[in-house]
Amino acid sequence: MTTATHAKATPPEPTTPSTRPPAKTPIRRRTARGTATDGVRTTRRTRALIITGLALFTLYSLAPVWWLIVSATKSQRDLYTSNGLWFAEFNLMQNLEDLFTYQDGIFVTWMWNTLFYGFVGTAGMTLISVACGYGLAMYSFRGRGFLMGCIVGSFLVPGALLTIPSFLLYTDLRIVDTATAIIVPSFFNAFSVYLAKVYAEGAIPHELLEAARIDGAGEYRIFFQIGARLMSTGAATIFLLGFVGMWNSFFGPLVFLRSSEKWTVMLGLYSWLKVKTDQSVDLTGMVVVGSIISLIPMVVLMISMQRFWRTGVSLGSLK
Repeated sequence: MTTATHAKATPPEPTTPSTRPPAKTPIRRRTARGTATDGVRTTRRTRALIITGLALFTLYSLAPVWWLIVSATKSQRDLYTSNGLWFAEFNLMQNLEDLFTYQDGIFVTWMWNTLFYGFVGTAGMTLISVACGYGLAMYSFRGRGFLMGCIVGSFLVPGALLTIPSFLLYTDLRIVDTATAIIVPSFFNAFSVYLAKVYAEGAIPHELLEAARIDGAGEYRIFFQIGARLMSTGAATIFLLGFVGMWNSFFGPLVFLRSSEKWTVMLGLYSWLKVKTDQSVDLTGMVVVGSIISLIPMVVLMISMQRFWRTGVSLGSLK
């Protein structure tokens, strides 16, 4: 009879707290979904900060315009006693009547003067700047680099530095207190020439000009029928910048114009503000209304020339 021997089982040793293995801390792994979510949150936060900053900047920029609009509807008394950023008793019609009838309607004369100086001076400046920029960009001649350096270097010369020499020169030419003293100097603008030159380099291909020369076209015909048309968007930019500068010009008319019938809008409105300090008459209300009226031509000009800006953007996207 076979006897089965059973192995004696040893009981497991009791574990003490000091011998237990340390518990493993679960590792938190960042998944792709979590990274994408954090990125979206960061993007939204950044976008919200940018939009908030732009909104505050827009409000800050439009606050003076809003104040002008509100103040133009107030009477002289409400202009000083009511809230500056909100409406009071509506008095716009009376303010307009006072504006256009004061001193035999001299404000209308100032508006026509400014429009005349602006359009004639800016049109001449645009034509000269486009022609000079086209020549500097399309033709190679001796001294072109030096000439361009002089044009760029003239940016560093402040305009006020040339006021006294210009006044002495205009006095010798007997054009002080005439429209010539305002219009002719505006024909020449170094920045406009530089802008036209840079635009011509990118807008006019030299191959097109060579093809026109092979076909027998002259240089003047090439400029007016090809170059000027391709530079129309740049010319519109130069015209707008020049017209804004002429419309807001103050120092030149102050120095070179003596007769009030030849003043610009800015100089005329300043003279009305000066009346308050010299006499007991307060013309602040009319100055505010006149400032609003003087903004209308600029708005109309910007709206009417929008198609040039759209054309420029379309050409840039196609290139």
